[in-house]
Amino acid sequence: MSVEPNLLGEYLRARRELVTPEQVGIPSLGTRRVPGLRREEVAMLAGISAEYYLRLEQGRDRRPSVQVLQSIARVLRLDDDSYLLGLAEEKPRRARRRPRKEVVPASTARLVASLPYPAFVEGRYLDVLAANPLATAVSPRLRVGGNRLRDVFLDPAEQALFPDWERASAVLLAGFRQSVGSDIDDPRFIELVGELSLASEHFRRLWGRHDVAGRLGATLTFNHPQVGKLRLDREKLAVSGTDGLMLVIYHPEPGGEGAEKLALLASASVTPVRSSAPGCRTDGTAAE
Repeated sequence: MSVEPNLLGEYLRARRELVTPEQVGIPSLGTRRVPGLRREEVAMLAGISAEYYLRLEQGRDRRPSVQVLQSIARVLRLDDDSYLLGLAEEKPRRARRRPRKEVVPASTARLVASLPYPAFVEGRYLDVLAANPLATAVSPRLRVGGNRLRDVFLDPAEQALFPDWERASAVLLAGFRQSVGSDIDDPRFIELVGELSLASEHFRRLWGRHDVAGRLGATLTFNHPQVGKLRLDREKLAVSGTDGLMLVIYHPEPGGEGAEKLALLASASVTPVRSSAPGCRTDGTAAE
């Protein structure tokens, strides 16, 4: 019989090790054998017994109250406790699932193709499911069949696009963990995390931190091989009626240098369109 993963305990332990005594007002005296806070220190600051907190980390108690989790989240300096609360929710047991094919709605694929800005659709596991030519002009890896995690962690050309690649990869991975949540029995998740864990020490280190963040908009700077420094705003919009698909759009400040450089990329990416080519495939993805 398989053992149920102790997601709550793993998360608590990882986050505890990232909080220093000084951050929570505890004097650091002498040599400490563990990084971050001790279990008993978290328990004291959260107002619970050390034995009960130990049970949580060891997985012997997986259903603490919301009040207890919120107190622990405060001690662990979590900006958002929703992920922590989600790990303790009761979930029905499910048989091992087959991979689910993520399908882009036809209307969303048409929108991606028609936008005058770089745009693509990413799935729950950050697979690229649709992309327009301007997105591919920003990064050749932004095409149907690519995966944002695999590209950012394993492809040197993709890494070179980001002036601060280590921060960019950490933010991307934190959004991936939020997207997946506790749904870790999906074969796609198992395959992707297993591959990256074997291939990238940087991925293994970040994955062990258990950082979580929303898949949000931001301002990005690219070191583009053709146009140099390219500064664009990024929007991530949930695709309604789907399970975690996001429409990602890069757009420049109107009239700024980014707009001029994006226009250069757009002119270079224009190719003749064959009259027989449809705008959208029957499976809902944009035509290349």
